[in-house]
Amino acid sequence: MTLRLATPADAPALADLGRRAFIAKFGHLYSAENLGRFLEESHSEATVNAQLSDPAMKIAVIEEDGVLASFCKIVRTSSLPEKTEASSPMELKQLYTDPDLIGRGAGARLMDWAFAEARAWGADEMQLSVYAHNPDAQRFYRRYGLEKVADIEFWVGDHCDPEFMFAGPL
Repeated sequence: MTLRLATPADAPALADLGRRAFIAKFGHLYSAENLGRFLEESHSEATVNAQLSDPAMKIAVIEEDGVLASFCKIVRTSSLPEKTEASSPMELKQLYTDPDLIGRGAGARLMDWAFAEARAWGADEMQLSVYAHNPDAQRFYRRYGLEKVADIEFWVGDHCDPEFMFAGPL
């Protein structure tokens, strides 16, 4: 497994993996219209290209045998509601792994990378949102000292998902 920063050449693979991973885990929750709109807004090549050119965002990828296996997106300033005392929180936006490759350690390597980058930025807290009915992800994030600090909402079209905001000090 090779961990590296994403480049514009990775945009098609990042968009594809983002779509596949999201559909595999959450696709059944949404109408075709809501899902299609969300995937276009969040996991299109155009969106990924814009994110890659954003100086406040970093995207790391893990390749396995030359194929994109996992990625993590972080942003310097959290867009989540102010629910903690942090003065300089950063946000983990997405951590996705190919559904067929979960459990091989890619997520752990990306979390270590995200924490190191957040500390280098001078952030004092990592924040993220996680689906309220995804106990596996919640358990994973708790292993890194992140805990639920608030109930929040995540909208996919006109469908509202219950989410938990997790946060932890750096």
